Amino acid sequence: MSLLIINTLEEDDLAVKDAIRHLSAKTPVHTIFHTAKMKIIPCIGYNACWLRTSGVCAVKDDYEQILKACLQHDTTIIISDTSLGFISYKAKNIVDGQMRHVPRYEKKYRFGLVYFGIADAEYMEHWLGRFALNLDGISIGAFPVEKCREVSLCT
Repeated sequence: MSLLIINTLEEDDLAVKDAIRHLSAKTPVHTIFHTAKMKIIPCIGYNACWLRTSGVCAVKDDYEQILKACLQHDTTIIISDTSLGFISYKAKNIVDGQMRHVPRYEKKYRFGLVYFGIADAEYMEHWLGRFALNLDGISIGAFPVEKCREVSLCT
């Protein structure tokens, strides 16, 4: 079992460090991306990655290394704050893509979400399930940071 943690918050925040410590303790094989200082451009829907360049995005930013890491890990956990009751724009830049075609890889993605702030837990669960479905994956759940110890990485 391997874990990819994508942190969209400031790396030196004590609560973030604590959440990452709890999540990474669940598996010795893990990679952490701190995206606050990375250049991430939202998908522009150009579709060259699917139609012309076989998985290579036309937009050149730091997102490519995150996508490669998703393929190498069993589970991806996204850490986000909330704004207006939903994930922040920083997390949306990471996850705001939709796949409307046959999946390219024979991989069943597993996604989880740990969020800071106030949000409708039921809606966050629903959204993460729809997001995972768009990427031919499954949701392992959306958790407020206070419950990040409850995240199960088991299949």
